[in-house]
Amino acid sequence: MDRIKVLIIDDELLARELVRSYLIDFPQIEIVGELSDGFQGIKAINETKPDLVFLDVQMPKLTGFEMLELLENMPNIIFTTAYNEYAIKAFEHNAIDYLLKPFSKERFQAAVEKGMERVRNQEVNREQVNKLVEHQDEQKDCINRVVVKSGSKIHVIPVNLIRYIEAQDDYVMIYTEEGRHLKQKTMKYFQNHLDENEFCRIHRSYIVRVNQIVQLEPYEKESWVVVLKKGEKLKVSRNGYKQLKAMLEF
Repeated sequence: MDRIKVLIIDDELLARELVRSYLIDFPQIEIVGELSDGFQGIKAINETKPDLVFLDVQMPKLTGFEMLELLENMPNIIFTTAYNEYAIKAFEHNAIDYLLKPFSKERFQAAVEKGMERVRNQEVNREQVNKLVEHQDEQKDCINRVVVKSGSKIHVIPVNLIRYIEAQDDYVMIYTEEGRHLKQKTMKYFQNHLDENEFCRIHRSYIVRVNQIVQLEPYEKESWVVVLKKGEKLKVSRNGYKQLKAMLEF
């Protein structure tokens, strides 16, 4: 069998060095790259097509979860994380291989053996990874950026640049001050993760940054539209009208 190709993606130099030193005991493994951020990591995965990736969860430029959303070809993943004990239950529940920092050599070797077995059996833990991403999506914490991929380019959109979001079947269209971007996420996800003091779900098809609204107009019987700063007119549902009324206190 060919040697197993491995990538190490972690923003901490010491963490990368530790993984590399532990892998010396596995002559059947070939390290094809070490990357310090998610942007380089995605490029390396696409170019080297590794069998196994050691992926840090918490990285500043692009987190491990944001990386996974953008990958087209999913390798087997062993997460390395400093998540607390409560958060790590998400990994256990979804049967993901993970190493909780600081990890011992014995724990590392067990994870590698499991990962290599999956590679030998030509299994990929895509389903478990997707479940883990979905679990993270269900959390109610506010986001401060959105990562989207357009062709070969990756865009990081600060939330404060989002004007409104429109439903597009299984995707959403995110409208910003500079243009628009398609993202494979649900409206429910953004409703749960955008600051409710700044954004309002005005309709099943629209979430709007409230400071973009310049006018609320009647539209047909018992319905309304909002007019935004750039002139767009968006429908407002009955429930959306109630929420706007509460937020704007009119």
